[in-house]
Amino acid sequence: MPSPLPTGLSRRGFIGGATGTAVAALATGPSASAHTRPSHPGNGRPRNRPVNVIFVSIDDLGHDELGAYGNTFNETPNIDRLAREGALFTNAYAAAPLCSPTRAALVTGRYPARSGITDFLRGENAASAKYLSPAVPTAPDVLGPFGYATGLIGKWHLTETYSGPYAERPGNPFAHGFGEVIASEEKYIADGDYFHPYFFLPELEAREPGEHLTDRLAAEAVDYITRHRDEPFFLHVSNYAVHTALDGKPDLVAKYQAKPGAASAPNRPVLAAMLESVDDQVGRIAGALAELGLAQDTLLLIASDNGGPYRDANQPLRGGKGELYEGGIRVPMIAHWPGRVSPGRRIDAPVSTIDVLPTALDLAGGRPGRQFDGVSITPLLTGTGSLGRDELYWVYPHFIGATHPHAAVRSGRYKLVRYLRDGRSELYDLVRDPGESTDISDRHPGRTRILRGRLEAHIAEVGILPPAPEAGAYPVRELDERFDGDLADWSVLPVTGHAGDVAVTGGQLSVRSDRLTHLVFRSGITPGSDTAVAVLSPGRFAESGTQDTVFVGVAKDAGNYLLFRYHNGLNRVGWDLRVNGQLITAGAEPLNNLDGTVDLTAPGARYAFVLHGTKSTAYADQGDGWEYLFTADTGGALDLSDPVVRGQYRWATSVRIDSGTLTLDGFTAHSARG
Repeated sequence: MPSPLPTGLSRRGFIGGATGTAVAALATGPSASAHTRPSHPGNGRPRNRPVNVIFVSIDDLGHDELGAYGNTFNETPNIDRLAREGALFTNAYAAAPLCSPTRAALVTGRYPARSGITDFLRGENAASAKYLSPAVPTAPDVLGPFGYATGLIGKWHLTETYSGPYAERPGNPFAHGFGEVIASEEKYIADGDYFHPYFFLPELEAREPGEHLTDRLAAEAVDYITRHRDEPFFLHVSNYAVHTALDGKPDLVAKYQAKPGAASAPNRPVLAAMLESVDDQVGRIAGALAELGLAQDTLLLIASDNGGPYRDANQPLRGGKGELYEGGIRVPMIAHWPGRVSPGRRIDAPVSTIDVLPTALDLAGGRPGRQFDGVSITPLLTGTGSLGRDELYWVYPHFIGATHPHAAVRSGRYKLVRYLRDGRSELYDLVRDPGESTDISDRHPGRTRILRGRLEAHIAEVGILPPAPEAGAYPVRELDERFDGDLADWSVLPVTGHAGDVAVTGGQLSVRSDRLTHLVFRSGITPGSDTAVAVLSPGRFAESGTQDTVFVGVAKDAGNYLLFRYHNGLNRVGWDLRVNGQLITAGAEPLNNLDGTVDLTAPGARYAFVLHGTKSTAYADQGDGWEYLFTADTGGALDLSDPVVRGQYRWATSVRIDSGTLTLDGFTAHSARG
């Protein structure tokens, strides 16, 4: 049986919210907050109370899918009304082009790189086992001292652990101090589920027959607002909709299928049906605030967590989910705050998900400072000032679909996109060219140089990538093997049944075989710190055979290693993680993007394995200097940041061939210690 949840919160309260008579009791009883002020005689509520903040996130909503942003097929009357009564942002950005890092940014006020969450988190079988560390301050830490209740209703997606008691899982929202966590996924969400019983919420009992998940979140949000009406609160209503696989209420789907243009892009009847349910949810939340007399005391924000996956739903913006072009990160956002935000405001200043928590702290009476990357947007909402911020940054060092690792900076009207592998930069004028159709970097070399320098400085500051091998960050030499002697200090470990012939002659290590051979050469040197680099200089590949592969990394024995591979026949790079003899590939990025683009046959070519905590990064030198290739996070299966674990491993190289002779020219290793 699962262990109990934190004191005072039942399992029903965790996954389903209090229901029935429990709701009535909680709704009528006053909150025991030490920060509650004397009640106003007219309404029974505290006077001059801090402002509540409700953030409603819509998963994967495209920039142009709300009526307020010009969509004429989808019907979102409640959200559109809030936009007319409040403010509509024309340059609102997600902190990342995917959901998990944006969610981390929302609750921390920091860029994703500082939270450690830079990509969407995988299921429990992923090698990384990532999670948002409770050591990173989040909304409850920031707002709790000001008497705020904090709640999460819906999607969390900030852990890769989905077994064991929920409240004991690494990075769960209770560990971050959230007082109530309702209908948050217990299992990996995969392609979603929108009708009860929900496969990722196996313990969530339905409140009504045929329950729809978006409606359930709406009911829970109304109950939460009612329970906490006499104290300030921060509430994230985190929708699973409109994430794929799309699945709407049948009657609403039929309604949109019958509309003119239903079969024409970008119209999607099922998505429209799901979005109408989200719109109803927002209407119920706004209605509850008005009925309880809380509307003027509550900042209600509605936004998407990233750009839409359907590129035609982001037009005229370029790209979509997973990209740092505008279609992947510019999102719809609406603010409603009666009496504080003038009706019909249009706010053009760039804002980001990182600004939500600093804004909440500002409204609580605190002073947002350097603990955040974001700033308070209150001056924009109230029309009393500007943000005083020059740039916004994004770093996405991952592969997804056809997208390669890249980064971006927006400064005023200009935006620079930089690809991490080769340093190629593109510059766009977002005022004249919001669709980023024309790269103007050649026309503005000075501006390009300045923004590139600022972006590179940001990447270095957040420490998301280890320096390339020649960047001077690895001053301590640990190993310098030119293969000019014997292999007395190396262990030769067969992975396959045949070992071939091994020799050291003429400054080269050679392996000759007439059948499949895979050997690991393990040195006697362990990496001296968790920031270190090993560089392999390949020699000559066999003239025949299809398995010609060289490896560089670390090994414990033939059944335990982390090696970066280069396959000469396919010009392919990747990584092999083997633990207790089992090859672990779950959660790996689609590195086939790099197939055919790396050639290590030229004289002086090199391949590098850079250890950096739980992550390891590959660089290659094809003759023109070091190029970033990819990063592998193996902390869930092999945590080389742990000195005890690292001490069991040694620098290693490896060879796999099926026929002929393959040689290696040299192997060096350095660390950053000392």
